[in-house]
Amino acid sequence: METIEKSLEVLNDLIEINNDRVAGFTHAAKELDETDEDLKVIFQKLRNESRENVHELGTTINKNGGEVEMGMSGSGALHRFWLEVKTTFSGHDRETILQECERGEDAIKKAYQTALSPENALPPEFTDIILRQQQGVIAAHDQIKALRDSEA
Repeated sequence: METIEKSLEVLNDLIEINNDRVAGFTHAAKELDETDEDLKVIFQKLRNESRENVHELGTTINKNGGEVEMGMSGSGALHRFWLEVKTTFSGHDRETILQECERGEDAIKKAYQTALSPENALPPEFTDIILRQQQGVIAAHDQIKALRDSEA
């Protein structure tokens, strides 16, 4: 039973960082000018992707007798704070917003990699879900990084 409890904790950690991501992309979209509609569309898509991840992870936790924790991580709160500070002083430019979004994507990418660590000994069903979601996270990171690079 201890193994399944640890596995459910891993899934709840991923829910928290996905919630951070939803909040981060929501905030970043608000900081953009009306001329940045292309980024707003991308941020909305990635925000929705994280909402879908949260739903899938939550359903899996419930199916396995666990309780879903819908909070946000402490590191996510710190990331949002820095995004707010940087955009306040930078004039809300695309490059700075994309840099901060990339930092957020680095964090979620790392969280998925950590979740897949062999020491977590996740059941195959959990590993399959995390691997599939991780592919989307990596693709999003690469997209944000490419956009940031094009602004530099």
